[in-house]
Amino acid sequence: MDSELKSNSAGWVFFVKVSFAIALFAAAAGVVLAPVDLVLKGYMAISALFLVSTTITLSKTIRDEHEHQRIVNRISEARTHQLLKEYGE
Repeated sequence: MDSELKSNSAGWVFFVKVSFAIALFAAAAGVVLAPVDLVLKGYMAISALFLVSTTITLSKTIRDEHEHQRIVNRISEARTHQLLKEYGE
């Protein structure tokens, strides 16, 4: 099973982290520099943070569901293989 696990390269992980940091900084700068009153800036900041939080949660949930389905498929394949092996004897 370990041979089937795929790891991300260090370059990709670095790119993702830097991209996230730049996007977060750009959103924060946009909120701070927006020519609107403090209440609206607060609303925009909270909305942006909520969007980041839900994006992380969504991506983790989708990944977890994918991993679960892979495990279910492997178990099903193993059972099928065992049945075919027993039937062939």
